[in-house]
Amino acid sequence: MTAPAVPTFAEPRVIAFYLPQFHPIPENDRWWGEGFTEWTNVRRARPNFVGHDQPRVPGELGAYDLSDPGVLVRQAALAKECGLYGFCYYFYWFDGKRLLERPVEAMRASGAPDFPYCFCWPNENWTRRWDGGDNEILIAIVSSRENDERLIRDLLPHFRDPRYIRVAGKPLFIVYRATQLPDAAATLSLWRDTCRKEGVGELYVCAMKTFESGDPTRLGFDAAVEFPPYGMQTPADNGQVDIVNTDFRGAIVDYRQFVVDTLAAVPPGYPWHRTVIPGWDNTARQQGQAFTLINASPEVYEVWLAETIARTMRERAPGERLVFVNAWNEWAEAAYLEPDARYGRQYLLATRRALGTADRIVADPRPALRR
Repeated sequence: MTAPAVPTFAEPRVIAFYLPQFHPIPENDRWWGEGFTEWTNVRRARPNFVGHDQPRVPGELGAYDLSDPGVLVRQAALAKECGLYGFCYYFYWFDGKRLLERPVEAMRASGAPDFPYCFCWPNENWTRRWDGGDNEILIAIVSSRENDERLIRDLLPHFRDPRYIRVAGKPLFIVYRATQLPDAAATLSLWRDTCRKEGVGELYVCAMKTFESGDPTRLGFDAAVEFPPYGMQTPADNGQVDIVNTDFRGAIVDYRQFVVDTLAAVPPGYPWHRTVIPGWDNTARQQGQAFTLINASPEVYEVWLAETIARTMRERAPGERLVFVNAWNEWAEAAYLEPDARYGRQYLLATRRALGTADRIVADPRPALRR
């Protein structure tokens, strides 16, 4: 039997999800007001309880505008410095219409930064969820065989980019909600056939573990990607804090316990890739209905990431050792590695340390975090 090829990149590859909604676009101007970006949400957050770290304030990168290509260059430099392998950008595609594509298309055209990337397609309608209008559709996902082919053809130039992330030589593409595809098997077959005919080769397609709990490989996917805090088992306990917002009806969960419970969970019986989060607090989007992880810190995140890396090295084959972070810059959900006014670069430094200590944890598989 021929031995598997040794990857030419360092493993594991840690990939951070990346939100591109930090530059104005006409659609957001129309739906949310002129000049709207994610920073609009971030600035309007207010504390719900005593000691609540809101609103979040960016650090050295400031409240950047991704219309400036230099921002992505600076972000990639920080990401490289802390050991991240690449970014997974959200690919917003609706019935042939793309949104928030400017930064990544400028990056593809210019070749800068020279930093690996891939895409996740959030295949769900955009609604007025942030201001309570869940039933008002702003722009819809339209499923059809024609759109399946249009979407994959729009991705082909990126799949051909030498920076595009591959797994076993196959371009990596993630679908946010697998069961939203009316006929997933047919869609995946068409995508793969198109890529073969166009000389791209095979695809490595993953389904995010969001609202669905089943085995995505039965639908034709290659693997799942964990996406915390979806699937959380840790119960909320709002009595941990002193509520100051009398309209608060959200949930408070201890991040430390959430990490313990996540590491203790039984892995699914199908291929999957683990994901960690540096924190979570969507007050900027939901305010009184927010879900908040308290007691998040760079130290606990570092332990979680190091143990996740160690398990990935034990469990996955060479070339398939991916770990995801949710996220690089989800500021309105307080899930970001970028420097902020409170911690500076501490989450970036924690990421680098976790990558440096994981080999020792592999040699000692005892859980790195205990109750």
